[in-house]
Amino acid sequence: MIRLPQRAVPALLVFAFSLSLSAPAPTTVSLAFSGAQAKEKTDAKKPAKGKPAKAKSDKAKKSDSKGGKSTAVGRFGDWDVFTTGGKSKTCYTLARPKDRAPASLKRDDAYVFISDRPGENVRNEVSVIMGFSMKDGSEPTADIGGNVFHLVAKGSNAWLKNPAEEGKFVEAMKRGAKLVVKASSARGHTSTDTYSLSGISDALARTRKECQ
Repeated sequence: MIRLPQRAVPALLVFAFSLSLSAPAPTTVSLAFSGAQAKEKTDAKKPAKGKPAKAKSDKAKKSDSKGGKSTAVGRFGDWDVFTTGGKSKTCYTLARPKDRAPASLKRDDAYVFISDRPGENVRNEVSVIMGFSMKDGSEPTADIGGNVFHLVAKGSNAWLKNPAEEGKFVEAMKRGAKLVVKASSARGHTSTDTYSLSGISDALARTRKECQ
């Protein structure tokens, strides 16, 4: 059974766009989740140059208590780890593709997320953002060293077709060198995104530690 309404991670797309993933210092943004619609409103605020990052207004503090804050924990190889506080803590690692083919095809940024939500007893939830609307009824694939996993597409988001394979998928990532995701767009174009798996084991370990 596909758990699309329960999947919150693809809603982090707006958050991911607001990040400078190469920045060494943690970046925080306000998140508001809607479980049924998997929607998000993001209010990213960076401290003014020369001012302390910890300074917050009363309005910002109220936002923290309601929706929680997503905070960058660290970078491990090509993977970044974040945590989201609030009533339901979420910890996740994400990466962007190292290569996208064909290079001439216009699309938005793509991401792979692996997340834990201990309050919902969710571990190793795999989510993919392709950066374009996929063809209805299509089945994107994720290949890790010859291990092919089938995905289910909805709009620009994709998840493992069989959620029971999430643990197997993550273990394959730990042993592999790259992840290759292929999908067909609504216009009939085939896109191939290649992700480096450098640092994924450490990133997953930190994700688990943050959401024990």
